[in-house]
Amino acid sequence: MTKPLVSIICLSYNHAAFLRQALDSVLAQTYQNLEVLVVDDLSTDNSVQIIEEYVQRFPRLKFIKHAQNTGNCAAFNEAFRLSTGEFIIDFATDDVLHPDRVARQVDAFQHLPATYGVVYTEAELIDETSAPLGFFYTRSAAGQISPTPVEGDIFAAVLERYFICPPTMMIRRQVLEELGGYDPTLAYEDFDFWVRSSRQWQYHFLDQALCQRRVHPHSLSRKVYQKGDRQLASTIQVIRKAQRLVKNGREQEALQTRIQYEARHAYLTANYPEAAQLLQLLRDEDGLTGSYRLLEVLTKHRVPLQFLRRWYHRWRYGHTGA
Repeated sequence: MTKPLVSIICLSYNHAAFLRQALDSVLAQTYQNLEVLVVDDLSTDNSVQIIEEYVQRFPRLKFIKHAQNTGNCAAFNEAFRLSTGEFIIDFATDDVLHPDRVARQVDAFQHLPATYGVVYTEAELIDETSAPLGFFYTRSAAGQISPTPVEGDIFAAVLERYFICPPTMMIRRQVLEELGGYDPTLAYEDFDFWVRSSRQWQYHFLDQALCQRRVHPHSLSRKVYQKGDRQLASTIQVIRKAQRLVKNGREQEALQTRIQYEARHAYLTANYPEAAQLLQLLRDEDGLTGSYRLLEVLTKHRVPLQFLRRWYHRWRYGHTGA
């Protein structure tokens, strides 16, 4: 029986230091029925030269070279429209795939009902030098995993908290087609994709570490809540979308929890306009408790309490945080 075609969409932006390791990991997949598309979003380092070298050596690679920077979401959508795979992997070229990543996720899909749209997994964490930093999930001596992965209908859970490592996902093509791809008006894609896709599709957690996620100062995830970063504004957009999708009390409670979390972090990182918007959304959701009414006052008068977040990070993680 012919194995389904899998499209790996490799998104490159100033990843020259990591590109060779990333592309080598794609080319080393044990799964054979692959389509590989590489998009460079107008890198300012020598990423393009490295990609062109690989295209010469491996002509099956499809290279899309941008003349202007469009952002991750639009770059992915362009490649997705050119792809033909039944399953899709969105792969940032600062990460690394394990050789059997594709094979194991395809096998998982083939044992799941057609209602499952996403398979996600455990991930190793590595630094700029590829030194190990542990794993995405922490495990107790009794084997309990934190954050707890959720399977099946994850809509309420994904509103409430983060528990999916984005680069581990394999996505059924039909999911992305129904959504029209990623929302190109957003600065990042994962939260929006989770919210919109999980309303109609089920998720499966495969408890295997099948990729290495690189943690470094220039990664998008490290810029969340920095002053002027567009990701917080995108989060507000996604929350507004989620308001229209919520169907019951459990989901509304989950959404309130999310808004409270984002409002606290916005305030404690001095993103006062965004904090004010989030607190208004919380008021709209009837979730403005006494402590968040106090936060409204602190936000309105821009009372600087950022040191509280730094103290927390020093206590919790051993550093000062963002």
